[in-house]
Amino acid sequence: MPTNPMERALRLARQAVGSASPNPAVGAVLVKGGRIVGEGFTQPPGGPHAEVVAIRQAGEAARGATLYVTLEPCCHHGRTPPCTKAVLATGVREVHLSHLDPDPHVNGQGKAELESAGVKVFVGEGEEEARRINEAYLKHRTTGLPFVIAKFAASLDGKIAATSGDSRWVSGPESRRWAHRQRTVVDAIVVGVRTVLIDDPELTARPEPGEGARQEDGEPRQPLRVVADSQGRTPASARVLQGPATTLVATTGASSKAWRREMHDAGVEVAVLPASGGRVDLPELLRHVGGRNILSLLVEGGGELLGSFFDLGLVDKVQAIVAPIIIGGQDTATAVAGRGARRMADALRLRDVTIERLGEDILVTGYTGQEEGSEG
Repeated sequence: MPTNPMERALRLARQAVGSASPNPAVGAVLVKGGRIVGEGFTQPPGGPHAEVVAIRQAGEAARGATLYVTLEPCCHHGRTPPCTKAVLATGVREVHLSHLDPDPHVNGQGKAELESAGVKVFVGEGEEEARRINEAYLKHRTTGLPFVIAKFAASLDGKIAATSGDSRWVSGPESRRWAHRQRTVVDAIVVGVRTVLIDDPELTARPEPGEGARQEDGEPRQPLRVVADSQGRTPASARVLQGPATTLVATTGASSKAWRREMHDAGVEVAVLPASGGRVDLPELLRHVGGRNILSLLVEGGGELLGSFFDLGLVDKVQAIVAPIIIGGQDTATAVAGRGARRMADALRLRDVTIERLGEDILVTGYTGQEEGSEG
């Protein structure tokens, strides 16, 4: 028997993060006679699921094998046939799965179908890591909302730009390389219109060759670009409207019809959403993109937009890059604005915090504790 087949399945599942969306990223390993006879991970939408990839690789050796899989096998017809049927057709005798799939079409029914056919099913091995891998999928399937990641880079004193407004670059090259890999594994990126007007970002994923999630043609997977623009100030010449990625501009009734037509003529989708305090209502924005099967949303700035997401309790995860520089300046822009906490006791304290070096920078990752189905 391999040392730990489920650990291998979890490593495989991580290879599908991003490219499998809106399906879950799943890894599967078939073991027979003390050796791995087949393995695989979820292919891009329309392609086979992890179990089917492993079964095809194993061939006849799959008969009577033990299956280790990081999520409950699906039991319904989607773009592909049910995985439970494929598992049963091979004569697999035992299935170890990390946790049940909360999708209403599955949610224990896959496990029940296997057990009713005489297959022994064990649940729970590798569950914590498996849930982390599919944190966005799990939130979306239980709430209909995307998993929100707040990402920013700041100096040691919390600044995101110099006193002149110059913001290139706060972080170092290794951090920027990491950021482009990260963009390939999220479904959407959102920025405020001030960021568009000041920085004119393209917001595309431009990872190094061989890095990041890729499309079938080998090109980097591009997230949906979202601009929160309440008044309709995004110019048609903005770089965020160009390039290989799709753009959605979220606005309110305060924007002009002429500007909306201009956006439409530029090939940009415009969503007119309710306003809250004169700005795009962010919970409504989350419901809108969640309805588009967007599982994960990366909030990249600026400080006002990040502050609003934090003030409303809409952030699930934080990825903060801290650069070893001091900028200073009494009125210099900070990474997170908004109302903020009145008392230290009210400050948001992250949990499950990890720290990673990115060249000279430090990446701090943590969770807010709000990702278990909360809208804020």
